[in-house]
Amino acid sequence: MILKLAQKQINSERENHLGTFKKLQKKSPLLQHANYKFLVGAHPQQKKLLTVGISSVQHPQGSYLLDTLRTLFQASSETEPNYIVVLVHLSDPDPKQLNQTATNISKLFAPHIEAGELLVIHGLLGGSPLLRELSGANHTSPCEELYFRQKVDYVLLMNFAENLSDYFLLMEDNIQCTPKCISFIYAVLSAWKELHWVILEFSSLNVSGKVFHTNDLSRLTSFFLLFLKDTPTDLLLSEFQLLLAQNVPIRFTPSVLHPMGNYSAVKDSCFPVEKDEVLGEPDNPLATVLTDMEPVLNVVPQYAYTLNEEGYTTLNPLEGNHLRVILDRPQKVIRIAVLTGIDDGGKYQLRQGQVELGYQPTEEPKDCAHYTLLGPLVEGNLDQRVFSKEGSEEKLSCIRLLVLASQESWLVIRQIKVWIEPEEAWLIL
Repeated sequence: MILKLAQKQINSERENHLGTFKKLQKKSPLLQHANYKFLVGAHPQQKKLLTVGISSVQHPQGSYLLDTLRTLFQASSETEPNYIVVLVHLSDPDPKQLNQTATNISKLFAPHIEAGELLVIHGLLGGSPLLRELSGANHTSPCEELYFRQKVDYVLLMNFAENLSDYFLLMEDNIQCTPKCISFIYAVLSAWKELHWVILEFSSLNVSGKVFHTNDLSRLTSFFLLFLKDTPTDLLLSEFQLLLAQNVPIRFTPSVLHPMGNYSAVKDSCFPVEKDEVLGEPDNPLATVLTDMEPVLNVVPQYAYTLNEEGYTTLNPLEGNHLRVILDRPQKVIRIAVLTGIDDGGKYQLRQGQVELGYQPTEEPKDCAHYTLLGPLVEGNLDQRVFSKEGSEEKLSCIRLLVLASQESWLVIRQIKVWIEPEEAWLIL
């Protein structure tokens, strides 16, 4: 009920805030009162590619922060620390607890601190009459107080991170990173560098795993401060990307960040339960596969869509070549994976390509009237969730793999996988 009311409030006030939001080029007056204390490490001497930002507070049930940091550094290769910095904001008000946590981090992660890869701070928004008024307000529920504290903590974290790097990855303090997760995020950022995006999502979690441009952080913190007393953070993030013209989420699968444990029943009741998405095996509904790329080895395009090891092989693909999957009937597709090459080493992959979503099927020729971009291939592959615009019921009719640059080599389109909504998967059986 709280989430529905919060969403209703945002929708009713969106038009009022849009004009104000577009003018938020300067920092919020509240941030003029922000002050920070370095607990561990020092400010990096050079700007990095990515800041991994973690806000943490001690909980009655304990803390997963040290485990989170351990899995994060274990998941990083030897070269990755050269372009990332991990920023931890400890928001605990107890000085004794702050010092104890800082001491534990210093002992466990000394090499990373010495290398300038880890920085721990404590920030306050002290001195602001408005903040004192808001923090002293009688919150109507425990959830409102949680939302308030969480947003203040994130504002302090993001405000400090603005000039540390080009991109900012937000994580909570109870997260486990998969092996090479930072390498994957780096590859995605490289592939999406020239495309418009506001938030890239690397998990199905409410907050953790979202990447931003650091030059958007000032506006994001100002946006948080517009709704400081209410509204869950994840709803504000959804609205933020809409206000900056990203109409649907951009989420990569499978998740590279996973939750560890739970902190409290109160938090679980105020925020959607943090669970990994499990979509099961692909459905690949009936479809026709067409291409303008010449086959070799007597293969047919349909092999790329058959859920086996066949694949479709061609030679010397040219810019503008494509392979189209024409669904027999429109479907509510929720995930698409396109895999090229014969192994994970990059052999026979499509080096530059993108996957597009087609709507409004046509008969002559068998195609779709218009396409929208799902995303570019990342190291020869794509695996993304598919979302519809808010309020849209339009179903997908085509999937197109487009060659963006000619290459003189073999190309193996190993497999195209499609997942549809469970109800529709049941209907086609």
